[in-house]
Formats: sequence, C-alpha cells, structure tokens
Amino acid sequence: MAGSEEEEKERISTSVDYCSTDQRGEVVDQPMQMVLRVKHPSSLGGGGGGGEEEAGEASSRSALSVFKAKEEQIERKKMEVREKVFAQLGRVEEESKRLAFIRQELEGMADPTRKEVEVIRKRIDVVNRQLKPLGKTCVKKEKEYKEILEAYNEKNKEKALLVNRLIELVSESERMRMKKLEELNKTVDSLY
Repeated sequence: MAGSEEEEKERISTSVDYCSTDQRGEVVDQPMQMVLRVKHPSSLGGGGGGGEEEAGEASSRSALSVFKAKEEQIERKKMEVREKVFAQLGRVEEESKRLAFIRQELEGMADPTRKEVEVIRKRIDVVNRQLKPLGKTCVKKEKEYKEILEAYNEKNKEKALLVNRLIELVSESERMRMKKLEELNKTVDSLY
C-alpha cells in the first residue's frame, strides 16, 4: 500500500487543452496530455540517490521545457487565429460600408423624378375629373344633335316634296291656262 502511495506521489499528471488551426484556417480543439514524473521530496533520501535525483531533475526540466514550448505554440496559433478573425472583421466592415453606399445610391436614383411624377399624376387626376362631366355632356349633345339632325332631315324631305308638288301644280296651272287661252283665241278667231 505504501509503495502505491509513493508511486502516486511520484507521478503528477497534467492535462492541457490548446487550439490549433486546420488547413482552411478554422479553429480546431486538440487535447494534449503530458505526464510529468517528479520525485516527491519525502521519497528523496539523504543518501545515495544523487544520480537518480539529477536524472529526475533533468526529465522534469525537459518536461517543463516541452510544456513551455507547447504553451508558446498554442499562444502563437491563438494570435494567428485572432489576426485572421480581425482581418475578416475588417473586410466584413468594409463590405457593409460599400453595401450601405450602394443602397443609398439606389434609393437616390428614384428621387429626382419622383416630385415631377407626383405633379403629373395629380394633373392627370384633375383632368380625369374634368373629362367625366364633359364626356356626359358630349354624349348628351351628340344625342340631341342626332335628334335635331333627324328632324332637320325630315323637314328637308317634306320641303322637297312640297316644292315638287308646287312645281307640278304650277306646271299644271300653266298648261291649263295655256289651253284655255288657246280655246279663247280660237273662239275670238271664229268671230271674224
């Protein structure tokens, strides 16, 4: 039991998580485990373990230097990722500004003619309102005109018939008077 406690004291296990990036520049978590073997001071004897002690210290130093190297590597990777993120953020910010400018330009494109268009639309509405009663009046006057034209044409026909009848009567009257005159003339001639 005492031996297992000593082994437990001699072994200290340390787990370190660190970040690295893959080929696409994305952050990937990779756990790394290092085992440090350190002799506990209670297990160190006052006597003949001098060579072992130096070997233990050397392995402890090498483990610490490996640990520090890994920490530095992790810190470098972290800085690389941070720089990439800030570069991306800068690009995104610039793109956002450009898109906002483009949107503003698009909105501004409609403005120059909008006022004129509104004025013309209002005038069209006014003219439409004026056209409605005029159209009704026009239809009404057209109807009246047709009725009057019909009456006029009727009277013209009647007049033409009357003129024809008058001409016939005048012609008949002239013929009858000429005939009468001829008869009277014959009667006068027969008296001599």
